[in-house]
Amino acid sequence: MTTTTTTGTPQAQPAGRTDVLRASGVTMRFGGLTAVRNVDLDVDSGEIVGLIGPNGAGKTTFFNCLTGLYIPTEGQVAYKGKVLPHRSHLVTKAGIARTFQNIRLFANMTVLENVLVGRHTRTKEGLLSALLRGPGFRKAERGSEERAMELLEFTGLAGKREHLARNLPYGEQRKLEIARALASEPGLLLLDEPTAGMTAGETSATRDLVLAVREQGTAVLVIEHDMRFIFNLCDRVAVLVQGEKLVEGSPEAVQADERVVAAYLGTPFEGEPGEAEAAEVREAETREAAAHDGGQTGTGENPKGEQH
Repeated sequence: MTTTTTTGTPQAQPAGRTDVLRASGVTMRFGGLTAVRNVDLDVDSGEIVGLIGPNGAGKTTFFNCLTGLYIPTEGQVAYKGKVLPHRSHLVTKAGIARTFQNIRLFANMTVLENVLVGRHTRTKEGLLSALLRGPGFRKAERGSEERAMELLEFTGLAGKREHLARNLPYGEQRKLEIARALASEPGLLLLDEPTAGMTAGETSATRDLVLAVREQGTAVLVIEHDMRFIFNLCDRVAVLVQGEKLVEGSPEAVQADERVVAAYLGTPFEGEPGEAEAAEVREAETREAAAHDGGQTGTGENPKGEQH
């Protein structure tokens, strides 16, 4: 059986939907090694799109290109028709927020404080205002706290607002990271393996939370290895293999595609890199991520990029 990859002529957009994300020809090279090659991907308003692929497929590298942690070697990324700057905090300010595969909370801050950190791109008070603590600053502070509490209610964490983040159970730490990302009022939320390490009950709760995020008007792009989670959640699914988009379509079409089955079963593709080449890509990504240490991310941290 042969199926048609949807990377050619774009499909007609459903009525009432608009482009939120348009990634065109995104390529990321580390020296002579190509981790992501000529990837096109769109996310429309009201959509949940899944991004899957075997380990080493380049999914997180692609996320890092979308969010300004990496500057793509080629191609561009646009949000609501505007090309994004290559700075992660400016990408967050534009309207894209993300979580990370490895939880990146401020462990010694409270649950509420972690969410308030996510408000930094939506507050206009400067250093002088903070020092003087005038009426404008106090009003903005109250507004941020009210919004943070709304998000804690939304994620079921309001009762733990004063708990230190490090003391939360694993599943609740994942929820807190989502709440912090939502604090920046994104139009697009990127989730990197949000159910990794979760129990079946926690995974089900995460699915409900992602659907609720979409109901509130935020589009979602999610990387995940749990195929049942992805196929029960997403409107569309794209598959990356060796840094290239292999196929994209409905969950049903992707599940039935023999190339996807072959990729997950380990059937070799022509020109497949060996372990030595894959190790070089990982090492190059580690060096690239280290260059961002001391730089600012969308949540005020310095996550290291990893290829998954």
